[in-house]
Amino acid sequence: MGLLPPPTPHPPSPPGPGRSSMGTTEIQPRLKNLELAAVGGSDVHVKMLAAPINPSDINMIQGNYSLLPKLPAVGGNEGVGQVVAVGSNVTRLKPGDWVIPANAGVGTWRTEAVFSEEALIGVPSDIPLQSAATLSVNPCTAYRMLVDFEQLQPGDSVIQNASNSGVGQAVIQIAAALGLRTINVVRERPDIQKLTDRLKSLGAEHIITEEELRRPEMKNIFKDVPQPRLALNGVGGKSSTELLRQLAPGGTMVTYGGMAKQPVIASVSLLIFKDLKLRGFWLSQWKNNHSPDQFKALILTLCDLIRRGQLAAPTCTEVPLQDYQHALEASMKPFVSSKQILTM
Repeated sequence: MGLLPPPTPHPPSPPGPGRSSMGTTEIQPRLKNLELAAVGGSDVHVKMLAAPINPSDINMIQGNYSLLPKLPAVGGNEGVGQVVAVGSNVTRLKPGDWVIPANAGVGTWRTEAVFSEEALIGVPSDIPLQSAATLSVNPCTAYRMLVDFEQLQPGDSVIQNASNSGVGQAVIQIAAALGLRTINVVRERPDIQKLTDRLKSLGAEHIITEEELRRPEMKNIFKDVPQPRLALNGVGGKSSTELLRQLAPGGTMVTYGGMAKQPVIASVSLLIFKDLKLRGFWLSQWKNNHSPDQFKALILTLCDLIRRGQLAAPTCTEVPLQDYQHALEASMKPFVSSKQILTM
């Protein structure tokens, strides 16, 4: 069973294969029984356990993403499953193992499926289910952005917007584990104090609103914290322009998302006189440029942080697959602080 879209050409584009799947046009997926493929010599039969709904999943369904599967397709790019059976040529996995997708586009919003061994990565089953289900996208993006663009040392600072997002929460925790200090920008909201307390419990040092970011008093923060050489932008628009203004000379802003659906606007004077750098990050491209073993090593590094209590899953709401419509609607509401996870 899986979540599938009705047969229509792209713009709307959704999810990939399995026994139960979700499909959609304009976020109108449907639950459908699918034929389960036979297990070949290099195949693995997987029972899905849990799969989150990420913004990129919605973008893919809408046809607004760089990876668009052929329709009909099963939704979901992330999740964790348990191996039920393996083909005779499979050497790295055995029944009972937990696995996550090696790449996007396999379709995780389903009860079970048959995948090739190469499409899966084994993960330890002694980490929390929600952590395993949300491991392969946001924490990986956060870790790579923190270590790949600037050579930061303990005590250095990082500034980010979208700090309450899945990536933002992972950045806070991984930065703290690396000894980095974070300045975290969030949107103003009615429960701002509740959000502030929660992010500080994850290790956030400073939490400011978009409005506070634009005020002259913002410079007072740098009496206590070194000016950041790294900014992480998941919003775009005016928010990204303000992040750039806070960077130290020679610093880098990395853009990984565009929630505001507005372009990044960079001041000419900042680029010339402060020699700032604008970079982009997309995890799928990083994987294309690195070996499967390097991605596996990244996953195991994050699992070590999870075991040490230094990286927790974002706040999650578990929703049975049959109630997928409710989960999709909740995932698109503004100021929702809980990630929707489909459970099978």
